[in-house]
Amino acid sequence: MADKADEVKKLVGIATDLELTAGLRIKAAESIGNIGTHEALLALLNLAGNEALLKDERDRAVKHARELIKAGH
Repeated sequence: MADKADEVKKLVGIATDLELTAGLRIKAAESIGNIGTHEALLALLNLAGNEALLKDERDRAVKHARELIKAGH
């Protein structure tokens, strides 16, 4: 479980790094959603609330969070 938590932290770093392209940040957020843990859900919700990210990125984070909620995480 610690490995997944570390992976979430690394991916959050990528998803919030504004020096990277939006495409890379979006892929990082998708990868967070694929982890499917409670920590991943919280990370996606934090991304959705990050006003520095593009609206599309924030909307996608909400979409992935919704999918995790539906899956029961």
